[in-house]
Amino acid sequence: MAKILLRPVVESDLPVLFEQQCNPEAVAMSAYPAKDRGEFMRHWEGIMKNKAVIARVIVYKDRIAGHIVCWKEGRYEQRIGYWIGREFWRRGIASAAVKEFLSLVQIRPLFAEVANHNIASQKVLQKNGFTLHDEGGKISMYKLAPKHHEAEG
Repeated sequence: MAKILLRPVVESDLPVLFEQQCNPEAVAMSAYPAKDRGEFMRHWEGIMKNKAVIARVIVYKDRIAGHIVCWKEGRYEQRIGYWIGREFWRRGIASAAVKEFLSLVQIRPLFAEVANHNIASQKVLQKNGFTLHDEGGKISMYKLAPKHHEAEG
């Protein structure tokens, strides 16, 4: 597994994260549209100010490889999402980042959306204990349930 470091997101990370979410291949894989610079910066300003959101930059070989976030939303309570810059794909970085993040974020259950055509991201979630919860037409929801002994009390 890739050797990564998770650290809190700081404002100087945002230009790199912005460029990563503009990559057309990454956008197509995620099924989420890229944001323009102003919208992106406002979105991240809100994330960074919200104490209920846990956001980390993923560092690989001293470079920002992406980010991973946990937030509360709608009926699927706590969600995680991650974005890996295109140049860092297929190196085990997402799997390592999710594994480390799950040791930091103890909330269960956790949910994650993934585009049905994004097989690599589905595998990242499955390697980390997520199972298919709700299969949609274009996007499916995966769930990480509490371990049996955690659910009992």
